[in-house]
Amino acid sequence: MEQLERCGRGLRAALAAGRVRRRLPWLLVAIVLLGSALKDGDLVPETPMRNKRNPLNVYFVKMAWAWTFWLLLPFIAVTTYQFAETKYIYGPTKRALAALRRLSALLVGTAIWYVCTGLFMYIENLTGTCSTSGKLSEPHRLYATKQECQQDNGIWNGFDISGHCFLLSYCALMIMEEVAVLEGLSIDLNSKLHVVINSLFVSLCFLTMIWVFMFLCTAVYFHDFSQKLLGVLIGLAAWYGTYRFWYLKPFSPGLPLPNIPFSSKKYSYSR
Repeated sequence: MEQLERCGRGLRAALAAGRVRRRLPWLLVAIVLLGSALKDGDLVPETPMRNKRNPLNVYFVKMAWAWTFWLLLPFIAVTTYQFAETKYIYGPTKRALAALRRLSALLVGTAIWYVCTGLFMYIENLTGTCSTSGKLSEPHRLYATKQECQQDNGIWNGFDISGHCFLLSYCALMIMEEVAVLEGLSIDLNSKLHVVINSLFVSLCFLTMIWVFMFLCTAVYFHDFSQKLLGVLIGLAAWYGTYRFWYLKPFSPGLPLPNIPFSSKKYSYSR
């Protein structure tokens, strides 16, 4: 437990003053640019991460939104309820409503994930053609979707916007925004609530590290440059459109720290 507390303090210090939150979008774009240059120059070493069946890709990236959703769900619920108490919002009902309002950000994120991944698949099907190794005497078949092509052991060549670049960037940025609520919390260090929140915070930080690392692997091993760049730009647009625009409005899930703009020095970690 003491090690967990030290780890939490170290991570809060690393996130101090919001520097990571401000620089992460630029870092993600830089990773795409540099990673694509290394890939195109054939300067990337052979590692297990080149294999799509590596454990991190299979058990984490393939379920990236599920990991992000289920860790943020208790974190947002507990911290928002506690934050409402520190702001003298009396009554469990009002605090619960405040928590539900903030939890709706997860529904927004789910909708963004669902719509964007569906759009990416539609564009790939719309722009693709199938290459098969069938016999010349066999009639040429037209395939409407990637799935039909692959069922006949074909290779589908379409514009495949990087879903990994989109989702990993959006998840990492969303987590960084949500953990900012710790700035407004005042909790007894010896309480069980502190242990719960600190455990969730540490888990979310390590999950973000995994997302950024796997984003790097995607940049250096997979997809064309344009596919990766468009993927990360859509992820950045989803983050900016929510946390930098819509969530500032009254009828929205709101920010983790309400009424404090991003440019304010108060919107940062100080512990």
